[in-house]
Amino acid sequence: MFERLKEDIQSVFDRDPAARTSFEVLTTYPGVHAVMAHRLAHGLWKRGFKWLGRTVSNLARWLTGIEIHPGATIGRRFFIDHGMGVVIGETAVIGDDCTLYHGVTLGGTSWEKGKRHPTLGNDVVVGAGAKVLGPIDIGHGARIGSNAVVVKSVPDNATVVGIPGRLVERRGAGDKAHREKLAKKMGFDAYGATRDAPDPVANAINCMLDHVHVMEAKMSRMCEVLKSMGYTDEEVSLPELTSCEIVSTAEELHKLGEEESDDDTAASKSL
Repeated sequence: MFERLKEDIQSVFDRDPAARTSFEVLTTYPGVHAVMAHRLAHGLWKRGFKWLGRTVSNLARWLTGIEIHPGATIGRRFFIDHGMGVVIGETAVIGDDCTLYHGVTLGGTSWEKGKRHPTLGNDVVVGAGAKVLGPIDIGHGARIGSNAVVVKSVPDNATVVGIPGRLVERRGAGDKAHREKLAKKMGFDAYGATRDAPDPVANAINCMLDHVHVMEAKMSRMCEVLKSMGYTDEEVSLPELTSCEIVSTAEELHKLGEEESDDDTAASKSL
């Protein structure tokens, strides 16, 4: 019991830079209070004391603004930040090291008995106001954006945003590694390393890096075939790009995008 409590407190320090002392966390964090109350209510629920479990859960809701059904299964180091308005349904299952922000709902879409709430894997983060509905699976390491409405299963290490929730990017270690390696080879300091950033210039550069990576792989295979046929050629190294050229190019792209946006706005006003 005390080991789990220590883990819960430490998880707050790991994910909330505003936390200062263990005493402060233990006495002023409603998310911690809600999890402690749920562990008691869940234990009563599993032992057949259904009404008493619901009573403990209801009392915790009054005190914290967080409603967790005593039948929900929650893993270790679960952290609810701020917490007001969080609702977790009866058949919800939450893995280890998950984080929920205020206004999150893990709800159902049916009045039928049985499994009707989502299952979250390990290390899942659900942003403020998001709704995850139905008996769906949210993969390990997934990220749900703020105010998203998710009604379909999400694969591991994916990012989902919008209404209805749509897959922005499935973060693969291999994709990121080859992109960073190629950017370094080109003398480019990985501008906007993730595709789920809203910056269109970052997205365009990432797409170009992926395209160059595929073309480079094809050219390497072609060279190997030519060498096997007896063709020889001197090694040619890729010329380096200076950081000044890269910065100026990025600035020009941004300026061009802003000018096009201003022109579109002016044209719409004239119409």
